[in-house]
Amino acid sequence: MRLALRDPHTWLVILAGGLLGLSGVWLMVLGNPQNSGICVSCFLENSAGALGLHDNARMQYLRPELIGFVLGSTLAAALFREFSSRGGSAPLPRLLSGVFLIVGCSVFIGCPIKLFLRLAAGDLTTLTGLAGLAGGVWLGLKGLAVGVHLGSPVKQRGGSGFWTPLLFLVLLVFLLARPGFVIFSERGSAAEAAPVLIALLVGLILGAIAQRTRFCITGSLRDLFIMGTRAQLFWGFLAFVLIAFAASWATGNFKPGFYGQPGAHLDLLWSFLGMLLVGSVSVLIGGCPFRQLIKAGEGDADAGLVVVGMLVGAGLVQSWQIAGTAAGVSVYGKVAVVAGLAFFLLNLLLFRERSAS
Repeated sequence: MRLALRDPHTWLVILAGGLLGLSGVWLMVLGNPQNSGICVSCFLENSAGALGLHDNARMQYLRPELIGFVLGSTLAAALFREFSSRGGSAPLPRLLSGVFLIVGCSVFIGCPIKLFLRLAAGDLTTLTGLAGLAGGVWLGLKGLAVGVHLGSPVKQRGGSGFWTPLLFLVLLVFLLARPGFVIFSERGSAAEAAPVLIALLVGLILGAIAQRTRFCITGSLRDLFIMGTRAQLFWGFLAFVLIAFAASWATGNFKPGFYGQPGAHLDLLWSFLGMLLVGSVSVLIGGCPFRQLIKAGEGDADAGLVVVGMLVGAGLVQSWQIAGTAAGVSVYGKVAVVAGLAFFLLNLLLFRERSAS
C-alpha cells in the first residue's frame, strides 16, 4: 500500500477517479437523469436513437459527454505522442463483444460507472449488480489464467486509428449544427441533459485524464484481485466511489433503499447476470465500455470495433425490447443475456492458447 501511494502516478489515478465521481453527480445536478450523470451505455442508447438506429422517442439525444471522452483521449494521446494506429486481433469477436457489453448494461440499466453512481446515491438494488460485476471479472481472470487471449494489437500502416476519432468529430458537428436527420427527444430521460458546452468540456477533461491514467472500472477490480491494495487503479476506483458518495450526500441525492429508485428494477437475478456478462467480457477485451472509448480515441482500432459494436448494440436493445425498465427485464432481455454468456464461454474455448505437444 505504501509503495503504491509513494508513486506520483498513483495520485494522478486518484485525481482521475475523484473527478469522475464528482462529475457524475455534478452533471446530474446540472440536468442529466437522476443517478445517471455519467453512463456510457445509456448515453450510447441515446446517441443511437438520435442517429435513427431505434425509434424510442424517450431515448434520442447525441450525448456530448461521449464525444468528449473520445476526443479528449485523442488530444491527450496526440499531445504526449502516444497516438498510434494499431489493431488487427479478432475483429469480429470484438465487434460482437461490444454488442453484448451493451446487452448486459441495458438489462442492469447502466454501465459499471453508473452502477457505482447509483450505489453512491443509496440504490441498494445495485448490490446484486456489483456481485455480478465482481464475479464476471473473476471469471474473465480465470479465462486469462488458462491461456485465453484474443490476441495483441499490432502497429498498422495507414490511418486506421483515426477513424473512430473522426466519427466522433462528425458527431460533434451533428450535435452543434443539429441537421434535420438527427433526432432530439423532447420528453423522457434523453430530454434531461446538462448544458451542452459544460457536458462536452467535462467529457474532454475526463477523456484526457483517463487516457493518461488508463483508468477503468473493471480494470480496477481486476488489478485488485491480482495485486490487492498495491494496485494503482484500485486507489483511483476508491476515490471515485468515496467522492461520488460524498457529493451525493452533499447535494441531497443520497436516498438509501430498494424501492422507488430511479433507473432501477427489482429483477435482481438478472441484474446479477447482466453485470456478470459485462465483467467477464470486459476482462476478455481489455476494459469496460468507458475504457474502450478511451482506447479507441488513442488509435486502437480493435477498441474502435468494440465501440461500433456498442453503438449497434445500443440500437438493438431498444428496437428489440432487450433493455430493462422499471417494470423489470423482458423475456427478450433474459434470452439476450444468456446468449451473451454463451458467447463468452464459446470464446474461452476458441481463443485458448494451447502449447504444442
